[in-house]
Amino acid sequence: MGRDVIYTNGIIAAREKYFLGGKLSRLCESTPEEAFRILSESGYGRGSAAESAADFEEMALAEERALDEFIREYAPSGAERDYLLSPRDFHNAKSLLKAAYLHADAEKMLAPEGLISVRELSEAVSAGNFSRPGKELGAALEEGAAALEQGGASGAEIGGIFERAMFRHLAAAVSRNGVLKKLLAGRADRLNILTAMRASNQAQAETQYVEGGRLTKKQLAGLFGTDSEKAAHSLDGTPYAAFVGKCFAAKSAGLPLTEAEREAASFETEFFAAGKYDLERNQPFLYYVFRRRAENANVRIVFVCLQAGMREGEIKKRLRAM
Repeated sequence: MGRDVIYTNGIIAAREKYFLGGKLSRLCESTPEEAFRILSESGYGRGSAAESAADFEEMALAEERALDEFIREYAPSGAERDYLLSPRDFHNAKSLLKAAYLHADAEKMLAPEGLISVRELSEAVSAGNFSRPGKELGAALEEGAAALEQGGASGAEIGGIFERAMFRHLAAAVSRNGVLKKLLAGRADRLNILTAMRASNQAQAETQYVEGGRLTKKQLAGLFGTDSEKAAHSLDGTPYAAFVGKCFAAKSAGLPLTEAEREAASFETEFFAAGKYDLERNQPFLYYVFRRRAENANVRIVFVCLQAGMREGEIKKRLRAM
């Protein structure tokens, strides 16, 4: 059962004052230790054992776990809880499976727990009982195990198996929730466009597309046209025309799809930002969670860039929209 929405929105209003806001820009202008001090003084990463900039990941994990607990307690319904937390189960199951077959240490690959405990996932992998974690996750474990047993499966191929299964699971989980269906469609369509842009041919791309989007394979096929100008405009009239334009601009310049990837990563936050003063029902909860997640991602980006000696302007180009 989810919490009362009005009560939850009151909790969110009280917590919004803890967003970093303009301090994020200050982090980009700082040294790693200065950035660590700014975060510590802001209360970021409360409860972590972080003592210096080298421990920034501990701060981010503490914030991530606190947000996860908020989701578990205040999610308006099981659909939101599933949409936000079940992707962790797919990531952790993939990590445990790869570790088991490659005799590696899974600990460093694991994400915070989603809806299924790491112990339960680990037991399922060890016993080969792939039906226990659920239909789509079980199918991904079975397919991934078969691919690893045959040998030659790359990390990207195993990742693709779990990603496609995750989108199938989410499509079923949000089928009766209009807002979440729109979010999933936006994610899936952008991911499929990026997949098409990276693929060497249409046939290869079609084996990697995820479910849940609104673009058909026929529409995506236009991205492979021999006429590059026509291909770049193949999705005109859809919500993805500008997104496709960014992809083709980068590709024609021989650049990575960084800007389009950043836009895709920011999609869920931006979805609510335009109408942020008119959000209703479950929308304030979702907007709050996505902004928190974006802030956490940005903190990680800032510290990695600072430690690499990057300049302020370059760092800010990589930040997710808030």
